[in-house]
Amino acid sequence: MKKKLLLLIIILSIIMYGCGSYNNAVTDNNQNNGQAHKPPQNADVDSIQQQIQQMTTDEKIGQMVMVGLEGYEKHPYAQEMITKYKVGGFIFFKRNIKDAYQTLTLINSLKEANRENKIPLFFAVDEEGGRVTRMPAEFTKLPTSRAIGKINSEDFAFEIGSIIGQQLKSLGFNMNFAPVLDIDSNPKNPVIGDRSFGSNEEIVSRLGAATMKGIQSQVISAVKHFPGHGDTSTDSHIGLPVVNHDMVRLKQFELVPFANAIESGADMVMVAHISLPEIDEENPATLSEKVITDVLRDGMKFDGIVITDDMTMGAITENYDIGDAAVKSVASGVDIVLICHDNEKQVKVLEALKQAVADGVISEDSLDDHIYRILELKKKYTINNEQIESVDVKGMNEKTGDVLNKYLK
Repeated sequence: MKKKLLLLIIILSIIMYGCGSYNNAVTDNNQNNGQAHKPPQNADVDSIQQQIQQMTTDEKIGQMVMVGLEGYEKHPYAQEMITKYKVGGFIFFKRNIKDAYQTLTLINSLKEANRENKIPLFFAVDEEGGRVTRMPAEFTKLPTSRAIGKINSEDFAFEIGSIIGQQLKSLGFNMNFAPVLDIDSNPKNPVIGDRSFGSNEEIVSRLGAATMKGIQSQVISAVKHFPGHGDTSTDSHIGLPVVNHDMVRLKQFELVPFANAIESGADMVMVAHISLPEIDEENPATLSEKVITDVLRDGMKFDGIVITDDMTMGAITENYDIGDAAVKSVASGVDIVLICHDNEKQVKVLEALKQAVADGVISEDSLDDHIYRILELKKKYTINNEQIESVDVKGMNEKTGDVLNKYLK
């Protein structure tokens, strides 16, 4: 009898231990939630930490800056951005994209110029579909987010996101500043409009997350414009919009799509140049620790990459020194500063960040945290310097046509 009792106790102990281990594993996996995170202790993360330890301060600062470039070919200035300043990536506009072959050639030339650097480049673009498109004319045009919102199908939104990602990937891009998660709640808004999925927060939330996932199936997606540019009457390209909503309103409306995107595994959030005096009386969102750290990181538990909107927009340049603004944005929690135009301003930002680290305004520890997130994302999406030989525009258009015919009959 004693032997049977002892055997029963041993069996129960094994079962309970196994269940505990399983539950712990599930908890650990759920906590990651598909997001970037601060370094856990494992061999894979150690390789990133070791890489950071081998980087110079200039290399680290370069990774935190993405810049625009001029023309259809590799300009000497772009070469300088790569070899001297070690920038983390480039953003393309229509001024850089003439046709598919030229775009592919330009990206390949930048990859070749970066070959001696340890870290590959981000190549980004604003490809939303509709009127905000940078794709060469050979590609079939895609519908606006508003049109997708009227169909109100998550499957359609995902497939459009996937098509966008495939088009970009075929040309060598690895990042897209889309989708727009702003809610079109102000008819006087001069900049959002049909770039939004609609005026209903639930529709924007569902379709925005689905489009993001579609893009993520191919390239990195940066959702925008946090914490919501929909209820504004000023274009931040020209001036500084003001949103007079408190946290109660923001949580119930503007932040809903962003919260869902974060829960769905958002990798990157772009912060808007908008003023929210109920949250921060002094600073616009891009320069606000209260918005970036308190609301986005601590409140919404986002530990992915935070990137600014273009710092050469009027909302910043008409009100701040761009170097000081870049430093303040990083000190507030931003990982990547985006400077789309003006070579002198790009250099000024790079030099200002370098001086801020030297002066201790940006600590070495926080600098390494920013770099860790960036390197982790580049590793997650296997960003590399490998060149693409050709692009199958016809094949891409056939795929696009199949999707559009399926949903837009």
